[in-house]
Amino acid sequence: MPSEIRDPSLAPQGRARTAWARRQMPVLTDLAETVASKGTLRGVRVAVCAHVTTETAVLVAAMRAAGAEAVVCASNPLSTQDDVAAHLAVDLGLPVFAIRGEDAAQCARHVDRCLEELAAGAPAALRLIVDDGADLSAALHGPHRALLPSVAGATEETTTGLIRLRALLAEGLLGFPVVAVNDARTKRFFDNRHGTGQNTIDGVLRATNMLLAGSRVVVCGYGWCGRGIAARARGMGAQVTVCEVAPIPALEAVMDGFEVLPIEQAAARGDLFVTATGNRDVIRREHFPLMKDGAILANSGHFDLEIDVAALRGLAVARRPAREHVEEYELPNGRRVYLLAEGRLVGQAAAEASPAAVMDMSFANQLLAVDYLAARARGGRLAPGIYPVPPELDEEIARRKLAAMGVGIDRLTVEQERYLGSWQMPETVAV
Repeated sequence: MPSEIRDPSLAPQGRARTAWARRQMPVLTDLAETVASKGTLRGVRVAVCAHVTTETAVLVAAMRAAGAEAVVCASNPLSTQDDVAAHLAVDLGLPVFAIRGEDAAQCARHVDRCLEELAAGAPAALRLIVDDGADLSAALHGPHRALLPSVAGATEETTTGLIRLRALLAEGLLGFPVVAVNDARTKRFFDNRHGTGQNTIDGVLRATNMLLAGSRVVVCGYGWCGRGIAARARGMGAQVTVCEVAPIPALEAVMDGFEVLPIEQAAARGDLFVTATGNRDVIRREHFPLMKDGAILANSGHFDLEIDVAALRGLAVARRPAREHVEEYELPNGRRVYLLAEGRLVGQAAAEASPAAVMDMSFANQLLAVDYLAARARGGRLAPGIYPVPPELDEEIARRKLAAMGVGIDRLTVEQERYLGSWQMPETVAV
């Protein structure tokens, strides 16, 4: 198979680490058997653009076990685990285009190669996209538009990707149905909050070895990812300030016990800044000179746009590596600030991404969403648009996760179900 990976000899290491992750992903592995028995994905070609990690390898193997033909490329140049890429290419025989540290041009070329491989095979083959950041979807609506009519649908893993896809939809350009996996309750309530919350703090600590207790941490954005980061920073003894542009999340942060300030005021106070907004230029040129000497900057958003790195480089009078994943920038006022992981996803670049146990639910959603799209495509293709994960699939994943954890829950009685479905006042017991 054509692949571009760093070193095929790393495959045994990737195989062993993927096996470790698989043991913590029982819902996904069980669902793979269910989907395989239906035969919906047999012969379906799936292009996967994701963080090439052990958890993604388990997802790809699950789709392959269910009968799909997969091709893989990286959604972030610093999140690829080279041993996992080697495992997918060597052991599973898949076309894989992912090398840790690849530059933007190579990353774009790998997206191109992935779509070229997707286009290969029988002309009548059903083709689907699994996206993380909408890179494949954007390319299909741009330079690879000729392939667009042959793609039956896509799934999207991230908030950032859905922002791009909703913009396409608003402009009347979206050419296929998209299942918004990111918006599934068993994804955003757990992966975004618990997974991103943990992996972001993990990445910061691995990169810096800083002490969070007693430090002032500024979290920009109070969506589900920001909630998780703020909660875990506070849990480790940090004093947490939240910056927001939306009034309702800002009010939530206040009522959750966090200080809320504009970034202009928070800039002078923070020891660690973490962006998690899905937007660009959250920390900008005018904010850097306000920061105290030794301030640390980290990003947890999908793209490396949340911290204006270009402005920081232009402002700095000197820069040098300080540690692995840490670069020091000396400002004209003599203060130094430290940028982690080049402003890219710190939990992916400096740590190992979200734990397998939480990705179990996210990727179970991906598998079921792909199966859903394939079934609908064969029974009458969905119109272009953005669709939720069907609630019954979301709840099935939650039930299976609880069972895997050994947790039991109650069931409604017949009377309770009748009560919840009635508009009439219930009969009362006379005293």
